[in-house]
Amino acid sequence: MMIGARIRSCREAKGLSQGQIEERTGLLRCYVSRVENGHTIPSLDTLEKISRALEMPIYQLVYEGDEPPQPALPARRRSSGNPLWGSRGKQAHLLMRLRLLLGQMEPDDRELLFFLAQSLAKHSRPSRTVLPTRKSRADRATAVPESRASS
Repeated sequence: MMIGARIRSCREAKGLSQGQIEERTGLLRCYVSRVENGHTIPSLDTLEKISRALEMPIYQLVYEGDEPPQPALPARRRSSGNPLWGSRGKQAHLLMRLRLLLGQMEPDDRELLFFLAQSLAKHSRPSRTVLPTRKSRADRATAVPESRASS
């Protein structure tokens, strides 16, 4: 259902006119009409004003059920019973850091990184679920390069 039609049906169910909505919200009657007829998409602030004027929770303007919608919870386990990667512990911490870093990237760089991750996931073995950790400087200094180790 379009938001405007939903606002109109709620307003009419409460027995209010567009003029009364104007008085209660401070929004012009012609603006309320434009919203109800689908000519204008209201902002979240406007929806909040209208919901207060209609004396109903804002979710009822955008949701057609009788009860508030239940929040979608991410699945914590695969069908095999194993926890999903990133759902707890160090993996969850790493995932949180990755989200923060992705938020600081340019959109084109995020697209490139996503493409690279898809390609790596497509070509990697399924049993490989643990990411390598960064070696400390001391570990890197003492490590013998593979070309020298084989000679």
